[in-house]
Amino acid sequence: MKEEIAKVLQMMEAGKIDASKATELIQLLKEKEEAPKQKKTNYMDKTLKIRVLSDEKDTVTVNLPIRLVNVVLKAGHGIAASLPESEKYVKDLDIDLILEAIDQELEGQIVDINSAEGEKVAIFVE
Repeated sequence: MKEEIAKVLQMMEAGKIDASKATELIQLLKEKEEAPKQKKTNYMDKTLKIRVLSDEKDTVTVNLPIRLVNVVLKAGHGIAASLPESEKYVKDLDIDLILEAIDQELEGQIVDINSAEGEKVAIFVE
């Protein structure tokens, strides 16, 4: 962006544009640079939702802010996989796939699992 601002200032010095137009162009450049940051902030305000339903009518509902997901998934998956009661629900989850989906700022359902034992797992971002 510094190079682009320098070009605008050079145009002003050369008399191609006036100070008012230079100010306007520099402001537009700054807004353009801020746009991706705003998009990231908006995405980071979303929630990762995990829903698990088993044939035994066990229901698990987890809502996590995206801001916490990287840490929770990396640490929590290992813990959950070691608990006999929850191992069957998390052993086949591809955590790297979920983290990649978050990095790509995907929205909607990103995981849909229906096991042979009747368990259903859905993970989505809203």
